[in-house]
Amino acid sequence: MISALKPFEKKSELIIFFSLLGFIIAMPLLNSAGAISSYQLGNWGKYLCYAVVAMSLNMLWGYTGLLCLGQCLFFALGGYAFGMYLMLMIGELGQYQNSLPDFMVFLGYEKLPAHWVPFYSPWFAILMVMVVPGTVAFTFGFLAFRSRIKGVYFSILTQALTYAAALLFFRNDTTFGGNNGFTDFKLIFGADIRSAATGRWLFIASGTLLLSVYWLISWLLTTKLGKVQQAIRDSENRVRFSGYSTTHFKLFIFVISAMIAGLAGALYVPQAGIINPGEMWPAKGLDIVVWVAVGGRGTKLGPIIGAVLVNLLRSYTTSAFPESWLLILGGIFVIVVLFMPDGIVGLVNRLREKFKRPTV
Repeated sequence: MISALKPFEKKSELIIFFSLLGFIIAMPLLNSAGAISSYQLGNWGKYLCYAVVAMSLNMLWGYTGLLCLGQCLFFALGGYAFGMYLMLMIGELGQYQNSLPDFMVFLGYEKLPAHWVPFYSPWFAILMVMVVPGTVAFTFGFLAFRSRIKGVYFSILTQALTYAAALLFFRNDTTFGGNNGFTDFKLIFGADIRSAATGRWLFIASGTLLLSVYWLISWLLTTKLGKVQQAIRDSENRVRFSGYSTTHFKLFIFVISAMIAGLAGALYVPQAGIINPGEMWPAKGLDIVVWVAVGGRGTKLGPIIGAVLVNLLRSYTTSAFPESWLLILGGIFVIVVLFMPDGIVGLVNRLREKFKRPTV
């Protein structure tokens, strides 16, 4: 246990880690005691998934200097991969392979497409949750980084890729449900997906993923990879002139961040109860950028804070002032850019330094 905590070099980081662990343990206990509803627990489970995808973007943008506007694509691809398994568990409780998802019956399919058949296995689906986003990221990243595309051009290309994928998934003939996507899930690993106990386990799984990614980022920053990663952010040309292949480093981080986003999407889908192409619409990618910016780019805790706070505010605003949410979100982003360039975490650190007593 001690060796596992070595990446946390500061006492404050240990406090944060164990505070998150305590929260993840406490919420299901409160739910089982009736203190919070299953609906509230499900919302917090989704917030944790949002926090994970924000952390994956921070690996790229905060620590490597690559602003990806398509992180929502990898999130959605992971959700679709696991959603295929969940859809197959609807028909005949997943016992017969001649059962088709409802949307396929509606579209006139007579048999299950060949690429759907392996998804009867949950373990294959979990593997694809990582493989599919990772493969897309590797293919795109290899071509982009090999051509030394960076800066705003990289951002525009990732957004274009996301837009193209969304248009593709909106089509009914792609066998992914068209604009309706996948919904009305019944079973997950043989358990009722709508039961309170299943909701608690999904929340715990989301929290475990968040803690694992937090530890992974903390560990990476202590390694040679992490040092080179941050050096690329500060001056890529200097790193290249020092003899390092920045293409390989950036590609590796890009693929890892895509796989993490895919895992977050896979846990989001059973808690949200739906996945459709709207989750990979370019506006969703901009939302993730706002979460990271608000919390604090280039910090471990910032993406978590930003994702949770912005989505809490969104939940309240869309019910109280539904027509004003986009204006509020835009206003938040402008305030952050002008007055809080380092986000909430950076602001707290500056205030702490300002009011800290001078040492003699």
